Amino acid sequence: MTRGTLPPGPGSPRAVQTLGWVTRPYPFMERCHRRYGDVFTVKVAQEGTWIFLAHPDAVKQVFTGDPEVFHAGEGNRVLRPVVGEHSVLLLDERPHMVQRKIMLPPFHGERMQRYGELMADIAAEEIQTWPRATTLPVAPSMQAITLEIIVRAVFGVTESERLVPLREALRDLLAFGTKPLAFLLVALLGPDRAARLGPARAAREKVDRLIYDEIARRRSEPDLEQREDILSLLLRARHEDGSAMSDEELHDELMTLLVAGHETTATALSWALERLARHPHALERLREEVDAGEEAYLDAVVKETLRLRPVLPIVVRKLTRPASVAGHDLPAGVTVAPCIYLLHRRPDVYPDPYSFRPERFLEQPAGTYTWIPFGGGVRRCLGASFAQFEMSTVLSVLVRELEVRAPRPERERVSRRAITLTPARGGEIVAHPRSRPARAPAPQTPRAVAATQPAPAPTRPDPSPAVAGAPPEAA
Repeated sequence: MTRGTLPPGPGSPRAVQTLGWVTRPYPFMERCHRRYGDVFTVKVAQEGTWIFLAHPDAVKQVFTGDPEVFHAGEGNRVLRPVVGEHSVLLLDERPHMVQRKIMLPPFHGERMQRYGELMADIAAEEIQTWPRATTLPVAPSMQAITLEIIVRAVFGVTESERLVPLREALRDLLAFGTKPLAFLLVALLGPDRAARLGPARAAREKVDRLIYDEIARRRSEPDLEQREDILSLLLRARHEDGSAMSDEELHDELMTLLVAGHETTATALSWALERLARHPHALERLREEVDAGEEAYLDAVVKETLRLRPVLPIVVRKLTRPASVAGHDLPAGVTVAPCIYLLHRRPDVYPDPYSFRPERFLEQPAGTYTWIPFGGGVRRCLGASFAQFEMSTVLSVLVRELEVRAPRPERERVSRRAITLTPARGGEIVAHPRSRPARAPAPQTPRAVAATQPAPAPTRPDPSPAVAGAPPEAA
């Protein structure tokens, strides 16, 4: 790290700061923000020095900065043992843009909307298994829905003899990777050393075998040119020089889509139901508008959920050269971290920021540098539109089929599940059949959610219990 000036930050040892970040990230960020302001330094084990940024101007500076200076791929190295070195998440500069260009088409426009009926069918099938009139944590069901969508829409696997082993292997890998102990080991040992441990290596090798088998099988399929799953589209895609993606590239991008598109979307859906169940007026308005085939409030509910309960609390960029950011001359080697959580709670941007109020996004569109659950700039999540479309589709099915309420009035605290922040009780609801039929036929799926930021992978906490001096969260 070259010489430079660091903003103020906690003076406690790195191990203590790491413990605060890992175990209670919302209170940790809130305390730092109150004491040090919109720019502060945090030191995390195995991750070096992070500069948290909580002002829109600083976020804009990072998102519009020179990609040769602000390296997101280097900042995401913690994911390398899972997604592989060819992942678009870990590439920078020209290799990133080349890979991004080939990955983008399946996640936008008409191609994306073709998956709507599949999403709706999977959601409806899962919801039919829910017990009625009893407390139900929805997180496992949301994980089942999003994993099934990944397996069918991304991998294109439908035959049970291949579907079941792939689904189970992926579930086992994700379950291991999201255990608190696994995350703690990554924080203490670093991602590469943690990945070499026996259980992690065994889970990963099983998934690798199945994915490479599926790639080889798909390459030989006679109907490859007619298939619309994302694996088939990527197999047909070509780089600028006309070359196809290698098996290693395909494997790493499929793992990227799994990691970025399964756990995060499942968590966001769990938070959406946790919030709606505690805000019956918002739930009723959503139901009425979905019944009428309208989508504006549905989109607003998705956006407000991602604002108030972002799945990830920060995005990261590692500086390759010294740079001036937010009035501070920072040295090369530090990581700048636009803070989704703190930015989304700014009262000057979002009045009454701790309240769940979807109407705010009907009154004012989401801002490019003030609503950033998917990051921004040329590194904005490739699957942002897909994730919002999936959330809208699942929520539409649910409110058409069920009445839901919260089993208890107090909100759920935040629990860390690897890099994502989830409802501590799994998003508990009590479900009942609809008491009356929909007033008007509703479309099967909502239209694709329009992107609110320029297309450049998709989320982190909550003062739970409330941090002294911080506004209390709305129940």
